[in-house]
Amino acid sequence: MATDLDTFLAAYIEAALWSSTDNAIEEGGDSRPDSNGGWPLDDNYGPEDIDAATLAKMRADCATFIELAGKDLDEAYASGVTLHYEGADHPYDVDHAGHDFWLTRNGHGAGFWDRGLGAVGDRLTKHAKSFGSYDLSVEGGKVIGD
Repeated sequence: MATDLDTFLAAYIEAALWSSTDNAIEEGGDSRPDSNGGWPLDDNYGPEDIDAATLAKMRADCATFIELAGKDLDEAYASGVTLHYEGADHPYDVDHAGHDFWLTRNGHGAGFWDRGLGAVGDRLTKHAKSFGSYDLSVEGGKVIGD
């Protein structure tokens, strides 16, 4: 199974928006127990709100990752690994990989290394970490990257 860039990018953006916050609330100033300084971006922003230059960078990073790690991605898709959520098993696929690229490169608590992919998950983690972290914020109603 080849990795479709548009599908991978859409999943990457989805993970980016739900795992990033708008920093609209001072640290600790929110009554939610999981507050980290703001609301999840996907509460108020969607892919259409991403600045053009940021979107271009996200697309380029995803394309480069796919090119760099394509054989490992194909191995992950063929691994037979399934993830259980929403009451069902789902085979590891391009959507999961797009999410995992965002989560792994940014050091979140989930990613390629913890999907049961074994050595291929470790290789994908190494590839993703080589990109460094990428943070999002909001300026003038647009989501921008650092």
